[in-house]
Amino acid sequence: MAVSAKPSSHWTGWAQWLALFTMTADHVTRYIVPEAWGLDWVGSSIGRIAFPLFAAMVAWHGLFNTRNPMRYARRMLIIGVIAQLPYMLMPRESDAFILNICFTLAAGLTLGSLVRLGWQHYQQESIHFGWLLGGAAAGVTLWYLLGFWVEYSHSGLLLIPLLMFAMQALSDAEGDFSARLWAGLAAFPALWIAGQMNASDMAKSFTVTTCIVVLILAAGAAQRIPTLQWAMPRRLWLAWYPGHFALIALWLLFSGQFS
Repeated sequence: MAVSAKPSSHWTGWAQWLALFTMTADHVTRYIVPEAWGLDWVGSSIGRIAFPLFAAMVAWHGLFNTRNPMRYARRMLIIGVIAQLPYMLMPRESDAFILNICFTLAAGLTLGSLVRLGWQHYQQESIHFGWLLGGAAAGVTLWYLLGFWVEYSHSGLLLIPLLMFAMQALSDAEGDFSARLWAGLAAFPALWIAGQMNASDMAKSFTVTTCIVVLILAAGAAQRIPTLQWAMPRRLWLAWYPGHFALIALWLLFSGQFS
């Protein structure tokens, strides 16, 4: 019986537009729109879709669509470096130095890919268990230290590795009950950590629901998603994150809102 080499990725074309729209709506209502307008609910609702959607796309591409996850992570780091200055200009309650979301995504992909690679080598008996434990200890240490410096902190760093684990299990699940049960259980850690990234119940519900939807796609629903006719231009996709922060910074500068 013929088996598909990899699941369809058509859903990511739709997800790109949704992620940029929800992220931009969150940032515009947070940094530009006056509080008197009463739009703070946007950041606690549709604004909480963006990060799990970005994380899901990175996890998906890291699993199914790229031969070199490290090169993929490096591209995100380059965007993060470009975006860091305008990102730092955004008004914040705390003056603590924080690296933007691109660093969170790149580090999460790196951790998830290294865990996956290490486990594959262990199963193939090409590394000893001691080396696997040593690598796991190094990864936990890196996760703990980096979590203080990136957006979404420790929970954000874990989301991509856990989504990769769940997506792989759901994608590989066959018709028998035990395989589907294991795949379902594999989804719970990702859903749990998604619920830890926000304080309010509304924000938690939007973040967790987004993760549930992408895991349903990994379970087979992705094959039913049609191709998007208006694919996002690659240059727009790469430039939007640093570009929209730069435009917001210019608006704040010329409107006299910088202190």
